[in-house]
Amino acid sequence: MSRLVAACRRESVDRPPVWIMRQAGRFLPEYRATRARAGSFLALCRTPELAAEVTLQPVTRFGFDAAIIFSDILLPLAPMGVEFAFPDEGGPRVERALAGPADWARLAPPVDGRGTAFVAEAIALVRAKLAPEVAMIGFCGAPWTLASYLVEGGTSRDHAAVRAAMASHPDEFRALLDVLADAMAAYLRQQVAAGAGVVQVFDSWAMALSAKSYGDVVVPALVRLLRQLDDLGVPRIVYASGGHLVPALAGLPCEAVSVDWRTDLTEAAAGLAGKAVQGNLDPAVLLAPPEAVRAATRAMLDRAPANGYVANLGHGILPATPLESVAAFLDVIRGAR
Repeated sequence: MSRLVAACRRESVDRPPVWIMRQAGRFLPEYRATRARAGSFLALCRTPELAAEVTLQPVTRFGFDAAIIFSDILLPLAPMGVEFAFPDEGGPRVERALAGPADWARLAPPVDGRGTAFVAEAIALVRAKLAPEVAMIGFCGAPWTLASYLVEGGTSRDHAAVRAAMASHPDEFRALLDVLADAMAAYLRQQVAAGAGVVQVFDSWAMALSAKSYGDVVVPALVRLLRQLDDLGVPRIVYASGGHLVPALAGLPCEAVSVDWRTDLTEAAAGLAGKAVQGNLDPAVLLAPPEAVRAATRAMLDRAPANGYVANLGHGILPATPLESVAAFLDVIRGAR
């Protein structure tokens, strides 16, 4: 069993498992070379051999305890009729925003997994090359975060349009979240069938909501998604930005919760009793000199629970991160007992 699976189940491990969100990315020179060969971000994602190659690169370089498939949370929306683009700057863009109920009703649930078969194929290629003790992580976007992209038409500073839509059309918005939950559950099941032994649901824009709105509207859709994975027997991790949401996350049917860098690990572990905790170094700390990284990592470990802990960042690694900072982070984690 991998360290990551054991830690998610709150079983004994010799040291905390460690991986980094967005570990296959632009901070790696080998990634940049493969990305150039692919010609575009979408081509890289949709070519299984290349997606597998970049998924393996950080594991080969740093010896992480897990590989996470190289993909994007928007990709499973394409079979549902959503068109999007990935410009070099500014984040992904939905070509035609789904502003209201009439648009949401046209969102077609995927009939089968053919539209995301390239992701499953890449996972199978990676799993075949990974050592047995290295976990393979599949992932998807959470219904709320996906809904934000759909309604806003891309990345948003304040998520005002999607919050207004949620308030204006509460029943229809809940129905939209349910459609997305069902689609993402099927997508994760496809990834597990291909070889993923852990899954993570990314609710990157959770912090835009109050704890009450999140609990009342978003949590039921998350529960709907996660319950459809009950029979798979793989650990389920939920990443939700915003420490104020910890009480709302405590009752989710998942094994672990990943928290952002603004959340105290000790308080999170207490509030999530019975669940493993993942996180949560500030990604910006990795832009600092190695000794500063080591100090911050030691401080993070001091706040981490003794059991059921996965070392990670509190958000995705930044593209400008120096390789020596990642090495410094890992040195401290690997020295922990």
